[in-house]
Amino acid sequence: MKDLSVTEKISFRTLGVLAVIVVSGLLLFTMRHKPRPIEPTPGMETSRRLWVRVLLFDNMKEFALSTPSGFTVLDGDGRIAAQFTESCGAVLVAVLEGGIVIGEHVFGNHVRIEPDDPFVFGVNNEAYRGHVQLIVASDGESFDVVNSLPLESYLAGVIGEEMPSYWETEALKAQTIAARTYCLFMKARFGARREWDVTRTQANQVYGGIKSESPMVWDAIRQTSGCVLVCRRGDGEEIFPTYYSSTCGGHTEDSSHVFGDSYEPLRGVPCPYCEDVARRSFFQWPTVSFAAADVSRRIIERYPRFKSLERIVAVEPGQVSEYEGFKRNGSLRLVGVNGRSKTLRAEDMRLTIDRTGKKIKSNSYEISPRGEQFVFSGGRGFGHAVGMCQYGAEGMARRGKDFKTILKHYFPGSSIRRVQ
Repeated sequence: MKDLSVTEKISFRTLGVLAVIVVSGLLLFTMRHKPRPIEPTPGMETSRRLWVRVLLFDNMKEFALSTPSGFTVLDGDGRIAAQFTESCGAVLVAVLEGGIVIGEHVFGNHVRIEPDDPFVFGVNNEAYRGHVQLIVASDGESFDVVNSLPLESYLAGVIGEEMPSYWETEALKAQTIAARTYCLFMKARFGARREWDVTRTQANQVYGGIKSESPMVWDAIRQTSGCVLVCRRGDGEEIFPTYYSSTCGGHTEDSSHVFGDSYEPLRGVPCPYCEDVARRSFFQWPTVSFAAADVSRRIIERYPRFKSLERIVAVEPGQVSEYEGFKRNGSLRLVGVNGRSKTLRAEDMRLTIDRTGKKIKSNSYEISPRGEQFVFSGGRGFGHAVGMCQYGAEGMARRGKDFKTILKHYFPGSSIRRVQ
């Protein structure tokens, strides 16, 4: 039997999927973006110090790559390995024997794809700005897809995902500065130790690429260009993790009770602004219940140190913050069937039991056993409540407050500086 070509070595299943993906990818990419010409990506000439690497997908095996222009492929050492012209259309990208296949070409285990002007590429019908890196996993069976792009262009794909783009301009500006600062903090703290700075999910900030952009978002970015928040730290100033969440419920939370940070601007502050603006189901959420056996199993699977409890039969308050009209759990004491107990952060427990965070919306609740269930009642707020309350920011903006006043309120002791 003759040796198989690169294309023939890819499974028939992959080729079948490719036929569908490439055709639909070309059509959808064209339909989505042709009616409104894509603006060139700004900031491509800026220092790489102000670029961001976003983990778009991990454990990928294949996808359809499309661009409105040609693109260049560089190897792991930054040398040009191949060039594709505009007439290539959508091409298959796949992993094969520890390397990357792009169309009919085979490359090593780490490549960078640089589209031509307007510096835009599509991954299975979703369009992004900048460059894309493909990094094969150590087992050679899959690869990560990392989008590398200028900071301000990254923000254009974040702000409309994290806050409605039709909200007040001053709220959008406050959100933009908070998101810019958070990104740069994460890049500085973790980026040097891995191939990416942030993910595209709620684990960091939601990033949707070009589909999330809007004129209002771009206006907020341009009007706050390069602005970040800093605080006093030691003998100087530095950026800090500018957390934010949907609805605090009346008072934001000290970060030390949730994430363990001790930055001065991350202490809790009163928020009389979100109640009149937030959705009712966000400000006060309905009672929810989970099977006690499922709660016990999920916690013990996620945190093996709780195996000594055998089975969790009770949950009691640990550290609790008390505010006018409500309380918020910082930690909880979990009691096992054998009488032993251990403490778990409330935020960790919330997202372990309800990974979506859409049922147990916050850490402000009372928990009680009821038959074979754990019942969460009296819920208030949506999110971790640290830093800026987004509905509160909108409420302040509707009352005529500018973005500087909003940020000063939610991050007390902080100052605005410009990075270059």
